[in-house]
Amino acid sequence: MKIEIPEIKKRVYDMHIPIRWGDMDAMGHLNNGSYFRYMETIRIDWMRSIGGMPDPKGEGPVIVNAFCNFYKQLEYPGDVLVKMYVSDPARTTFETWVTMERVDQPGVIYAAGGATTIWVDFPAQKAKTLPDHIRAMISGGG
Repeated sequence: MKIEIPEIKKRVYDMHIPIRWGDMDAMGHLNNGSYFRYMETIRIDWMRSIGGMPDPKGEGPVIVNAFCNFYKQLEYPGDVLVKMYVSDPARTTFETWVTMERVDQPGVIYAAGGATTIWVDFPAQKAKTLPDHIRAMISGGG
């Protein structure tokens, strides 16, 4: 199944993730929790690359909602090309989107998901305005 990412989403990061044998479930395909782990992995790697890592004594991103749609089964062995997109920067939040395809089957989407991310002041436990450099990156200026 081909999934098109609407133009309002900005592609910001790609990575390859090897499917590990231990990520399989009893049915012989990737456990559904592993898809969320892959989304987390690319999100954190992207945040690190733009200087947005969470600081427990300061501020950073928190996921408030996440979803994943499963279209085809991923199976060991193989490598997954994970592509990340961002959109909809608001005062304190933005959206992340992810597609997953096998490296050896480019363009065939196996799963797609996303998350709503909120920027938080951790000590105060309150939402905080997105930093300018994060907003610029999401808006297309970075």
